[in-house]
This record gives sequence, structure tokens and C-alpha cells, in this order.
Amino acid sequence: MNPARRPSESIASLATRAGFEIEWQDAHQVVRRVPDTTLFALLEQMGLPCESTTQIRQSAAALDAELSGRKLPPLMTAECGRGIALSAAAIKSGSRYRIELESGSLIDGRFTAPKGEAALLTPIDEAGYHTLVINEHRMTLAVAPSRCYTVGDAWRALHASDTLQAGAANRKPMPPLWGIAAQIYGLRRIGDGGIGDYTALATLAVQSAKRGAHALAVSPTHAMFSALPQRFSPYAPSSRLWLNVAHIDPAAVFGVEAARHAIETAQAGNAWQQLEALPLIDWPSAAPLKLKVLRVLFEHFCAHDRAQDLPRALEFHGFCTRGGRALEDHARFEALHAYRLAQPDGEGYWRKWPEPLRDPRSAEVEAFANEHRHEVEFHLFLQWLAAKGLSHAQHAARDAGMAVGLIADLAVGCDSAGSHAWSYRDDMLHGVSVGAPPDLFNQAGQAWGLTTFSPRAMRNQGFSAFIDMLRTVFAHSGGVRIDHILGLRRLWLVPEGERAKNGAYLRYPLDDMLRLIALESWRHRAIVIGEDLGTVPPGFRERLADHGLAGIRVLWFERTPADDGFLPPSEWDRNAAATTTTHDLPTVTGWWRGEDIVWRNRIGQTMPRSDGRDPVEIAQAERAADRAALWRAFQQAGVAASGVAAPPPEQAPVDEALAFVAATPSPLATYPLEDLLGLEAQPNLPGSIDEHPNWRRRVMQPVDALFADATFCDRLRAVDRARTAASAGTPDASGKTGSSASSGSTASSPPNTP
Repeated sequence: MNPARRPSESIASLATRAGFEIEWQDAHQVVRRVPDTTLFALLEQMGLPCESTTQIRQSAAALDAELSGRKLPPLMTAECGRGIALSAAAIKSGSRYRIELESGSLIDGRFTAPKGEAALLTPIDEAGYHTLVINEHRMTLAVAPSRCYTVGDAWRALHASDTLQAGAANRKPMPPLWGIAAQIYGLRRIGDGGIGDYTALATLAVQSAKRGAHALAVSPTHAMFSALPQRFSPYAPSSRLWLNVAHIDPAAVFGVEAARHAIETAQAGNAWQQLEALPLIDWPSAAPLKLKVLRVLFEHFCAHDRAQDLPRALEFHGFCTRGGRALEDHARFEALHAYRLAQPDGEGYWRKWPEPLRDPRSAEVEAFANEHRHEVEFHLFLQWLAAKGLSHAQHAARDAGMAVGLIADLAVGCDSAGSHAWSYRDDMLHGVSVGAPPDLFNQAGQAWGLTTFSPRAMRNQGFSAFIDMLRTVFAHSGGVRIDHILGLRRLWLVPEGERAKNGAYLRYPLDDMLRLIALESWRHRAIVIGEDLGTVPPGFRERLADHGLAGIRVLWFERTPADDGFLPPSEWDRNAAATTTTHDLPTVTGWWRGEDIVWRNRIGQTMPRSDGRDPVEIAQAERAADRAALWRAFQQAGVAASGVAAPPPEQAPVDEALAFVAATPSPLATYPLEDLLGLEAQPNLPGSIDEHPNWRRRVMQPVDALFADATFCDRLRAVDRARTAASAGTPDASGKTGSSASSGSTASSPPNTP
């Protein structure tokens, strides 16, 4: 049927039932209607055909069957101590049930709900993944604590032995904590081959912990494409389940001599040193060279460790066993991807492969894996080394005294051409891109080329793929930063081939996802921070705070209601992590100099004005006014001398900016390494590809040398002193505050935990 002749109201009704918002409000507060052609394309990708009236009716019936409650889902979420309601349509009054708790205990009961009303289960006080048995039907009850594990919980855990020894009356009050934010790839270490690695990360963690840091927030460590090193944006990974093998230190497991021998055997010595000396990472050269060296180590491992069943071989075997099907799938994809790229047609996108190879469970994929077993095992080996490296960094951070340790970064989606989408193809959306609608800064909208989970598949498959991802990102960290956490509520989806503005919002099961995050947060004893910047729906931040998810507050955006000044530190959100800037925003030095304005104009992001005035000059004049306003805020906060004029653009007040953020009541402040070093360049310039060196900049000094630099160490000491001085009114180790109340993220009574 021609799209123009499809019944518009039927399409709209089906789309609404499926979770799409058929209307949305643009940056000018104008209500827009999603075109039927967009709804048609997106519904098709959701597995809801609507080409004809018959298909619309059948798709609506399928949705009704899923959402009516007549059939119990594979998994339901709930909160500890609260009643659990099941659909009356699926339960016969008087039916008996049994709940098998993870601990082994049993709860027996009987449904006695009045006809037509929800059937209630006995509240469960024990968090965990329990099993509900009704007759012969079994389903999972994911019962979560009321909130996530918080910074206060991490502080209590760190000082638990002190509390036991000294008594509850002498608990250590929790000062406002601080940490460093670093791009792993940008760290420098002698012998790293031109890419920052997990060993440099461990060194940074230990040395910063010695100066008082309690957290180290890092760029995403998700798996990239080994066969396509030119794809290196950490926010467009191949898989969010596995790790970036480019960050492996060849010497970490096998020793310096073995690594040196591998470099020599691979004839990589000269290139290794040359790449290491570059100010920017040459990903297309450095990543393959590191893999070449790691392949030499793999061959030695196979001939030596595995041949003799040495402890390392047994450890590797245990890692592969625990990784199971998901790890094997990723390794198979990596091998198959490289093989397909090497063919004459050079096709790397799995959706364009021969049909049997698009299915990870096909006989053809199984045959390929058997025929190329050695290559598949090389990629298993790489994941083992990466996991050991990242795990060591986290253990080193905690052993050095950090309450939190590493804070991992969870990207909003993954590349639709990657391992995750291939391995979990029934759980993912295909033929669409996650993005953003047009706004004041980008009038064309954005399509990021990423995909993510289908909310329909999540419900129908018991959230298994989402849980797998959460467990992976929590596995080697003391905290997780969720990029674009607004996506838990809704995501802007653009049909493949369409312009970004022709998209639609799709709603996600927010309550279920928040509960699962809280449950996994406690099981891993890890904090959760949500990147909640941008246009935030009313009440959303309060909802996150109720669940113990901290938001993020950035210096540039903390403005007074009139937007002509900056909020004083005392008025910053107590339920959020505070920071000077992020990887997508200018550094303190860059902002003060207006370098971000220069760069946006250079790459064509500056819009011409209708009055003919120079937009760059106007932007720089506005920045001058902002500089004056920020300097006044510094003076009023007591971090800058009064009666002194604001420094000129070339003299950025970095120390004052750091002290200003330190004075906030946030339980955790994180300082980008770029600001601690007073650097001008930002890691990423959104909207650019090759015009700006995104994800390539390296810190000029090796990590060891940073901590031998007096200026850098003085700045860390100043931050540590400033955070300690800001302790009045912030949550203590029990989660209680002074006269200024904080919300659920610092609740005084920890929830029932698994």
C-alpha cells in the first residue's frame, strides 16, 4: 500500500500503543507531528508490519497479547518490601504460588484478589533474582533495593573496619570526595606503543589515590573493531559487552622481557617507538601494530602455557568458560569480520553478508568457527588480557585507598555493524539510528549511527540482554556513568536513510530499568552516575535522585535563573556529581580563551546572522560577558581575590575554577585531567569527524612524570584541601547532612541488599 494511502489514525494508534510519541515539542516550543512515513518505517523495525489494514490489525493484536497481562512475562521487577501486583487476567483467584528466593528460602502463598483486580504477592524483603512458580509456570522476580549503592555507602564500606574498632559513636564523617576524569587512550607511558593502556590507568589510580582522590572516571572501555582501527570513537563501539583490546599492555601478564621479544619478533621496534612519540594517536597504525605484537604472545602462549597446562592456561580456560556463549560470539564475530573484509568485495557490515552468516546460530557460522578455531581463540585471548588489565587497575585503585575506584562509562548505544548487534540481533533495533531532534545548536538534528535495545524485545525476553550489559560494565569498576541517561525514558530514533529531523521518540520501560540498575549496583557495590545534561523532562532528575542515581552538574551550565550569572557553589545540586567540564565541552582554558568558538566556526558550525553581523565576533563578545560573570561568581565564593579585574583571555583562572567546583555540596567532584593540567584542547568536538582530532589527543608527560611535576601535585593538594573545607552540610558516612537536607541518594538507612 502506498504510504500516503495508509490509514493515518490506525498507524498513529499502533505507534502510540508500541511506545512512540507521535507528537513532540521542538526547541521553540512548537508541537511537531511525526510523519506517517517515519512511523511506518520505525514500526516495521519493531517487528510490527503495517503495510496494509490487515497487517495493522495483526500487529495491534500481537501488541495487545503482549501488553494485556493475559500472559505473565518472563521477568517482573519490584522493590524490596513493597507489594507485587500481577495482572488479574493471568491469575485465577485461589491459585497457590511459591517464591524460591536466591538464598534458598521458600515463600508459599495463595492469590485472593477480588475478581478483576490485580493479584498481589507477599512483599519480599530480600533483594535478588527470585523465581515465582504458579502451577507449572516459572518466571523471574527481580526484586531491587529502593536505591542504588551510593558514594556514602562506598565511604562506609571503606571505613567499616574503623567503625567496628572504634564503635558507631566514633564514625568518620564523610568529607566531600573528589576524583579525576581521564581518557584512557590519552594516557602516556614509556613502552605503550602509542596508545594509552590499562597499566597506565592503574598507575594514575594509585598515584591519585595517594593525593586524596577517591574515584577515577574513565572513557568507555567497550570493544571496538579489531579489523577496522579507523573506527575509534569510544562512544560508537562494536560491543558494550566486551573490552577494548587496544588498551592492553603486552607486558602486564607475560612480563617486560616477553613483551620486548614479541616486539622484536614482530619487527615492530622502530614503529613502536615512533608511534609512542606522537602527540596524537595514529589509530590506523598503532592498533594493528599492537595486535601484531599480541599475536606473537598468543602463539607463545599456545606453544608453551597451553601445551603444558600451566596456571595461566587454566586461568584462560576458566575465563572462557565464564564468558560463555556471549564471549564466544564476540570472538567469532571478530574473526568473521576480519575474514569478510579480506574478501574481494571487502564487506564488513554483517547485514550485507550472505544470509547464513548473519545468524550467529547458523550451521555456517559454526563451521567457520571450527575451521578458523585458532583465530577465534586469539580474540578470546585478547579479551582475557583486557579483562585482567582493567581488573588490575580497579583493584589497584581500591588497594590504594579509593572508596569508589574506577567509574566506567556506558555508551548510549553501539554501532549497528558491530558484534553486539550481530550477537544479540533479536534484542536490538535494526535499520534505525539513535540521535537527537533539531535544537538551537543543531538545527538539522543528529543521527549518531548507533543502535540499542528494542523495548519490546526487552519485555518479551526478560531484559536478559540489558542485564548482561549491566553486569559487564559493573564487572571491573566501582561505579558507572551512564551516558545520556535520558535514554532510559525515551530515545530519538531515525529510520535508516532518513534525515535526523524525521525521527520519533520511543519510550522505554523506565521503572524496570531503574530497578535493575539499582539491583546490579548493589550486587557489585558500585555507584551510578547519570549524564542528565540537555533538555531534561520535568521531574526526571527527582526520579533519578529517588533511586540513588546521581546526576552531573557542569560549571558552564550552572547559571542563575536570569542566565546572566553563575550559581554560587552552595546552590549546586546535592544529588549530583560536580565537574568543571566534560569530554564534549571546552576545558577551562579553552572556554576562557574562546577556543571552542573558533573551532566551531572553523568547521562550519557557526550560523550566519540575518543582520549581517559577524557571528564569531558576537559569540566572543558574549563570552567576554560570561567571563566577567564567572569571575564575579569566583570572587563572591571567596576563591578569587576581590577588587581584582578578571584575567585576560590568555590567562585562564584554572585554579579558581577548580576551587569553585570543590566548594559545592556534591558528594563527589570529578576533575578532568585536561583541567588539572591547564590544557586548552578538549577531547571531542561534537559535530566534527576529521576536522578536529577527536579521541586522539595524548597527555604530553608519562603518568609517572605527572606526579613528579610540582605544579600538578600542588593543584591536587589544593583540590583535596578545598574539598575537605567544603564538608559543612554535606552527607556524612551515615548519609545524614546538616541543616540542608539531601534526598534519596544519601538515604540514612541502606536498603535490604543481596
